[in-house]
Amino acid sequence: MDKAIPNKLFFKIGEVCEITDTQPYVLRYWESEFPALAPAKNSSGQRIYRRKDIETVLRIKQLLYDEGFTIAGAKKKLEAEASGQGATPGSIADQAAANDEAKDKTRAVLFEVKDQLREILTLLDRDAKRVN
Repeated sequence: MDKAIPNKLFFKIGEVCEITDTQPYVLRYWESEFPALAPAKNSSGQRIYRRKDIETVLRIKQLLYDEGFTIAGAKKKLEAEASGQGATPGSIADQAAANDEAKDKTRAVLFEVKDQLREILTLLDRDAKRVN
């Protein structure tokens, strides 16, 4: 579970990584993809995150990892939440359909991999019997 956000004004990237259980390169990538995530930099160029930034990171993480959004979908969702629109029934249905399609594709790929692994095991068993 996520750690509580300490009562501080500013956080360095390492602290944010620990609080949000993410890697620095992930945070830097998300900064490039999500305009809502824009930490300031101090005079030495280090990123300085505020509480709002950490909450944004946690929301992005939830959208991507827990709710299955793509980067583009999460970006749209954050923009809609920021503008106060929230989710519309149509957008929820669209995202659910996209998630179902992605799950079906993943399932099909996994079945294909399973079949290929069985074929490999069969070949290995044949080779092992020939050697013995």
